Amino acid sequence: MAFGTDNLTGSRRGGKSPGAFRTISEVSNALEVPPHVLRFWETKFPQIKPLKRGGGRRYYRPEDVSLLRQIRQLLYNDGYTIKGVQRLLKEGAQKNSAQLGVVATNEPDEQKQPQNITTSSQEKATLRSIVDELQSLRKLLSTVLDK
Repeated sequence: MAFGTDNLTGSRRGGKSPGAFRTISEVSNALEVPPHVLRFWETKFPQIKPLKRGGGRRYYRPEDVSLLRQIRQLLYNDGYTIKGVQRLLKEGAQKNSAQLGVVATNEPDEQKQPQNITTSSQEKATLRSIVDELQSLRKLLSTVLDK
């Protein structure tokens, strides 16, 4: 490609904006998986819902691409099975529902996993350090711009 490196960032001159829909070819190239794998994942993960136009042509939303990237990471790099990823996504949806005040009643209590508080604390500490670093960079930038 002569103009840029990543089809999904919109970095190429005349390229798509980051919020633009992507074709299956663009997503396939960016994630380095064949298009048939993306179509297969659609059958296994109901959360992936690309817009389908005439002739069945798929257009993926940015949130679909993000989810596909997570699925690829879990399957290919982290060693999860499809059922394991399905379980993670289902648990993640239940956590999000609980945070919004929605009660998930279709899940028996014995199937629910306990929350890992240590991980949550580690994530909070990591996020806090990132925020602190960003704030210090903001101060540094404002001093440079004020000169």
